[in-house]
Amino acid sequence: MRRTMIVIACILLGTPALAQSVGEKTGVNSMLGVSPSTADFVKQVAISDMFEIESNKLAQQKGNAAEKTFASQMVTDHTKTSTELKGLVSSGKVKAELPAALDSSHQSKLDKLKGTSGNDFSSEFSSMQVSAHKDAVDLFERYSKGGDNPDLKDWAGKTLPALKHHLQMAQDLDKKPPPTVGEGKK
Repeated sequence: MRRTMIVIACILLGTPALAQSVGEKTGVNSMLGVSPSTADFVKQVAISDMFEIESNKLAQQKGNAAEKTFASQMVTDHTKTSTELKGLVSSGKVKAELPAALDSSHQSKLDKLKGTSGNDFSSEFSSMQVSAHKDAVDLFERYSKGGDNPDLKDWAGKTLPALKHHLQMAQDLDKKPPPTVGEGKK
């Protein structure tokens, strides 16, 4: 019986290190303005960067001219933040695991984008970009104010202005009406 209790305690104590906290998964931390743990922050940022890079590579292929311009900037900027985050982790300044792949939620969004084209792609893409950047701004604001790792907290604060600019760019992209067939003809 005692051995069973010890095994259960080890599993329960080890689980948070392997997964995102319940507060971050459910959005409760965001609603309350609570800073994510370092592990949650690193995981979410890494997945967000992977999603941004992959979804914007699709936009470079499938998007209209404005989307392609936006996408090029996003691929460049998110590759840079991804490299910086990896550097903080590999240097030992940040103790966290970097995920190797997208989570199921982001993978399904990417799969949905892959299956669209034309105006459907534009609509889905711009909506996803606005949503993703709102989430990122919220995440970085919370960590830069209350994060528990000073190096990561400083990096989050320095990265935040670029993310706010990305959000504005995504919102502007969302406002542009899609081109209509036969425009200008009467």
